[in-house]
Amino acid sequence: MPPMALVRLDHRPVRAFAVRAQRTLLAWIDTSATANAGAGGDIDWLRVAPFLALHAGCLAVLWVGSSLTAVIVAVALYAARMFAITGFYHRYFSHRAFRASRSAQLAFAVMGASAVQRGPLWWASHHRHHHAHADTGCDAHSPRHAGALWAHCGWFLARDNFATRSEWVRDLAAFPELRFLDRYDALVPAALAIGLYLAGEWLAVEHPALRTTGAMLVVWGFCISTVALYHATFLVNSLAHTLGSRRYARRDTSRNNLWLALVTFGEGWHNNHHHFPGSARQGFYWWEVDVTYYLLRLLAALRVIRDLRRVPAAIRDAQRPR
Repeated sequence: MPPMALVRLDHRPVRAFAVRAQRTLLAWIDTSATANAGAGGDIDWLRVAPFLALHAGCLAVLWVGSSLTAVIVAVALYAARMFAITGFYHRYFSHRAFRASRSAQLAFAVMGASAVQRGPLWWASHHRHHHAHADTGCDAHSPRHAGALWAHCGWFLARDNFATRSEWVRDLAAFPELRFLDRYDALVPAALAIGLYLAGEWLAVEHPALRTTGAMLVVWGFCISTVALYHATFLVNSLAHTLGSRRYARRDTSRNNLWLALVTFGEGWHNNHHHFPGSARQGFYWWEVDVTYYLLRLLAALRVIRDLRRVPAAIRDAQRPR
């Protein structure tokens, strides 16, 4: 009987997968690893596992229960972080709609980073790219070309969009503290989750009548609040380009939507915004509710920020195609 032939296994695919997985795991902590993680329009499910885990974490409410304190914390964190995203990540970092000191810039960048929507440079770079190519084939999140679901959340899960578009944010990259927040964008969210857990455990011991625990505050204040914040923000890319009115007949599909403006503190006036992106006020008329602008006015009155840009009346009232 002839000796059995030795079978030589090809370990190259396994080795390649291991290397890719290592880079992906590293990118959870250090986003500079995305520069070597490969590109493509498909979704890297291992890379986006934390995003999916946050959604799954909301289901833990079935085990941890609820309390008035936990719900108040969730609502407060939603409001504070929504303002940080709309007022600073969007109107300040992306569009330079007003001026702020370096310390104020950093403080609100940290608050925005706690919303778990990546770093300020990443956010601003992709948003600036969106305005330059709105609803064209180059737009990473146009519902016109890729559908509402892709515009809502698929686009930022794709490998092509993991990295910061550095060429679009050279002005912001001049600040090392912003580069640090952008590179280690999981640091602030992790600190928030840990802080909520410790605060909940302290309340459980010192104020048991509140019926709040560390796990409960993490589920409500971090998971539920963040996921609600996610999808309210994402609706600006999907719903605000598909449903609503159009005051300005632009080439893009931007629309004004009152209900979206209410849950996003003014971002629903999206057709207005595309008409004049540099305005700190997106509700151009008094009846268009823009909570972010009201809060920016308050910060300006307190001299935290200054030089809020407004849309010129001639541009605001020019309701004709561009």
